[in-house]
Amino acid sequence: MPDGSERLITAPFVDRDEYLAGMEWKREVHAAYETTLIETYSFERQEGCLLTALAEKLALHVTLKPRPAGTIFDRVVELKQVDAFSQLLGTFLRKFKGGGYNVADCETKSERLKLGNRAKAFLAVFAPVFTEYQKRLGGRIDFEDMILRAAHYAETGRYVSPFRHILVDEFQDISQSRARLVKALKVQHPDARVFAVGDDWQSIFRFAGSDIHLMRHFGHEFGGSFNGETGVHRTVDLGRTFRSIDQIAFAARTFVLKNPAQISKQIVPAGKATEPAIRIVMTPKNEEKKKLGEVLASMSARIDAANTASVLLLGRYRFLEPDMIDLKRRFPRLHISFKTIHASKGLEADHVILLSADSGRMGFPSEIVDDSLLALVSPEEELFENAEERRVMYVAMTRARHTLTILASNSRPSSFVAELNKDPEYGIATGGGGGGQTAHECGECGGRLLDVRGQDGRIWYRCEHVQHCGNLLPACSFCGVGLPRHPDGSAEAKCNCAATYPSCPECKDGWLIERSGRYGAFLSCVRYPACTGKAKISTNMTGVGATKSKR
Repeated sequence: MPDGSERLITAPFVDRDEYLAGMEWKREVHAAYETTLIETYSFERQEGCLLTALAEKLALHVTLKPRPAGTIFDRVVELKQVDAFSQLLGTFLRKFKGGGYNVADCETKSERLKLGNRAKAFLAVFAPVFTEYQKRLGGRIDFEDMILRAAHYAETGRYVSPFRHILVDEFQDISQSRARLVKALKVQHPDARVFAVGDDWQSIFRFAGSDIHLMRHFGHEFGGSFNGETGVHRTVDLGRTFRSIDQIAFAARTFVLKNPAQISKQIVPAGKATEPAIRIVMTPKNEEKKKLGEVLASMSARIDAANTASVLLLGRYRFLEPDMIDLKRRFPRLHISFKTIHASKGLEADHVILLSADSGRMGFPSEIVDDSLLALVSPEEELFENAEERRVMYVAMTRARHTLTILASNSRPSSFVAELNKDPEYGIATGGGGGGQTAHECGECGGRLLDVRGQDGRIWYRCEHVQHCGNLLPACSFCGVGLPRHPDGSAEAKCNCAATYPSCPECKDGWLIERSGRYGAFLSCVRYPACTGKAKISTNMTGVGATKSKR
């Protein structure tokens, strides 16, 4: 203080008197019971010496036995306390080594991608981390080293390859480091040949380092030389599928080839469908479990008592797995299993059900965006929107032999579902196994009007863009489920049950119903107070409101 005295202070958000009283009480308790009190101070944390100072104070009383760093890290991971930056460093390091990058390459790429000062700062931190990581490996090697060292040995002649034929399977998943090894083996012998089998339509592991450009530019990367020409190679289409029937195979082909960068192939299906093979079932909120049960019940009912069928449930994420024990108990004639789409490659089933094809961050296509810094150690991103997610969808579709059922949210369906529904070329059947619903366009914003059940049990039609559009309509008062519409600008709104109502003169979707006011009965829009459209009741009007024609 100005007069030289001392006054203990606390942060503005801390009650000073209560805090100081607590300090005094703790000191008194330890003194009374002759126990050891270790005191620390906030300035120690601010100056970065808290743990060192604490260790020095504890050393006077106990023998410290630090746990191994690996044990601590495992426990931190178990408690889900690994911070995002540490995870980013780990992911970056794996990709950095797997792709055979160096810091200078990353700095150059950062300038080209205009990632700015953040990338510079990150690389300045990453460089010593990588150096320390390599130092701690000592004489050991990690998985990435196995590929890189093999390539280096082949490139330098330390390993002399006796092979003239190099066969590579699942070529669509090849990474730059593996491609480097293949090239090093090939270049050792002028007559060496590379034979690769792969499907660029199923390239879905970019996050693990696979680079689809290596397959798309096979001739440039692995082709030979002949008569003055380079990049000489031959491509053979393996177009026959022994799994999916025509409707599924052709729809999947059309879907994946929306990206013009995919290599075009002709498909010969395994058979011909006799009924719609692909269905989209729209699910109301909180009814996903119910709809899945209805779909499975419908499948089970179509199977003869003596037979069984396999059903593969697919999810974009593992957390979508339903209660498998319950489903297997309820449907014993169905051999039901669950896989993520990525884990389902190579698998097949009689029937496939794609779960939660919804929009959103954890939807499908996924809207989770990788940190931009990972672009420094990843294959060049494709220009076509959702290119890899589209291939993930293709993989999901082609796991099915006979039927594919897609479950999607009524209120927020996936853009993929919207595309499949919109284009008749896909031949999609809406509904089935619990049914879908007729799509009604919102006259206010152009969205979809979806049926929802109110707290009173009545059905209402609400715009899917509920956050921005307040359009809300009750169901038909006669049938209680349908939505009266205005065909071709008709003066009447008509429901599928044949009930008719006078159209509202003010809005596109509403209709007039009778209400009572200060001056007697009048007609008012069913959307009141959102719409104030109204009309007088004419003397020649009988049975004002809804009428229903006889059938």
